[in-house]
Amino acid sequence: MRLDRLLGIALELMAKKRVTAAELAAKFEVSIRTVYRDVELINRAGIPVASFTGADGGFELMNGFFLTRQYFSVDDLSVIYMLLKAMEGAMGGAVAPAMRKLASLNPLLANEGSHEAVILNISTLDFERDYVQELFRAVRQSRVVRLEYTSTSGTATERSVEPLNLLWEKGIWYLEGYCRSRQSKRYFRVSRITSLDVSEELFVPRQISDESEQDEIQGIHAHLRFDLTVRTRVLEQFPGECVYQGDWIDVYTTFYKKEYALSVIASYGMNVEIVSPAELQDDVIAHIEAIRQHYARKRGGNIK
Repeated sequence: MRLDRLLGIALELMAKKRVTAAELAAKFEVSIRTVYRDVELINRAGIPVASFTGADGGFELMNGFFLTRQYFSVDDLSVIYMLLKAMEGAMGGAVAPAMRKLASLNPLLANEGSHEAVILNISTLDFERDYVQELFRAVRQSRVVRLEYTSTSGTATERSVEPLNLLWEKGIWYLEGYCRSRQSKRYFRVSRITSLDVSEELFVPRQISDESEQDEIQGIHAHLRFDLTVRTRVLEQFPGECVYQGDWIDVYTTFYKKEYALSVIASYGMNVEIVSPAELQDDVIAHIEAIRQHYARKRGGNIK
C-alpha cells in the first residue's frame, strides 16, 4: 500500500498548488510523521517537493515540474492526455488527478481540436514562448532553422540546424536537432537561443547514430544548496531549476563543462554547498587552491 500512497501524494501535489501535511495525513489515514517520511522518499525519487513553514505552509511541487525524470516530446504529452481521456470511462475518477494536472498546464488540452495547441506554453517564459511555437512548426514542416546560441560556458555561436524534435524536461524546453556545423545531433536549450530564423529550406530527416550525441548529453549532474542571501541571483542564473526548502534553495542542474561549473560555484563563495557529486567538491577545492597558489606566487609569498 505504501507505493499506492506515494503515488497518491504525488498526484495530490500535481493537482493542487499547495497542500499541508495535516491534509495529506487525513486523506491517506496516516500520521503527519509518516507524511514527512513519504515526502522525503518522493524527493529522493527525483520529484522535487518544496516545503514551506508558517501559517500558510505546506508542500508543493517545483514550478513546472512534470512527473518524470526523462524528457517528454510535445507528441508524448498529447498522447498521454488522450490515453487518459480514453481510460476515463473505464477507470472512473482514478485518472482524473493526472488529467487535471495536464489540463491545468494548458487549458487548451481539455478542448477537442487543434493538435498544434498541445502544451506549448507550459512553464515557458514570455520571452521564449514565440521561439517554442516557431520551432514546433519548423519540426512539423521539416524546415532548417538558423539560430544564434549561447552555450553554458557563455560562448556565442551561429548554427544551422535541422530540427528533429521539441522536448520538455523539468520545466525547460530543448530543441533536438542535427547541427550542420558540428555534423552531429545536438540539444539546444531554448532559453539560450538569442536569435531564431525559420528558413524556407526543407530537409529530409537523416539517420543519426547515438554515438554522435554522447559529448553533448554527458555532463556533471549537480545538486547545489544556496543561502537565501543570494536568492535573487540564484533564481536568475538557474531558472526552472530551483526548489525552496525553507531556509535554503536547492538547485538541480547540469554543467557541460567542468571549468564553467568551477567558476560559477566559486563565485558564490561560502553561500553555496555542493551536496553532490563528491567529485565536484574535490574539484572546487583544487580550483580554489590553485587560485591561492597563483596569487601567492604573484606576491612572492611562500606556498604552504
